[in-house]
Amino acid sequence: MAEEEKKDETTETAEPEAAEETPAAEETPAAEPVAEEVPAEEPSAGEPAEAAEEPAAETAPAAEEPPAAARPEPKKKKKRLPRALRPQKTRPKRGTATGERKPIVRQPKPESERGRRQERRGVVVSAAMDKTIVVKVEAARAHPRYKKVIRRSVKFHAHDEANQAKVGDVVRIVETRKLSKTKNWRLAEVLEVAK
Repeated sequence: MAEEEKKDETTETAEPEAAEETPAAEETPAAEPVAEEVPAEEPSAGEPAEAAEEPAAETAPAAEEPPAAARPEPKKKKKRLPRALRPQKTRPKRGTATGERKPIVRQPKPESERGRRQERRGVVVSAAMDKTIVVKVEAARAHPRYKKVIRRSVKFHAHDEANQAKVGDVVRIVETRKLSKTKNWRLAEVLEVAK
């Protein structure tokens, strides 16, 4: 019988505690509707007052955040992110990870003739420099629209290996690789010697 009395006492004490929990639980959702969104642990039977304070404390900062987020901030200029913060680009995988590579195979160059070298015919106007001559090339062309003959002259520096050309000689020069800043022509032959 003693056991039955103890059970009755525990059930009687459990019922008032449960009655205390339900009003506290009802008050919290009515006062703070945000508390329903945040799942809270069920408080133990001995601590109903502390459980009611915790959800209220959690919802207070949550209630302050939406007005701060709702305020429109002035638009800032979009700045370039530092390299560390930029999204990483995926790179294609290379071969195998074992370190083996295919041997490099060189493609043979197609056998073709070089482009035709430019040739000019002109008169030597200076041979004062060593192994260099200045050749004046005259170009006479008819104007495309008006058909008038237009004479132009251009001076070229040409390489004369043997110093054989003199002032007044008519020479033929050919284009070559650049030999100096201004010299990319070479003396091919002397056509007429000056009198």
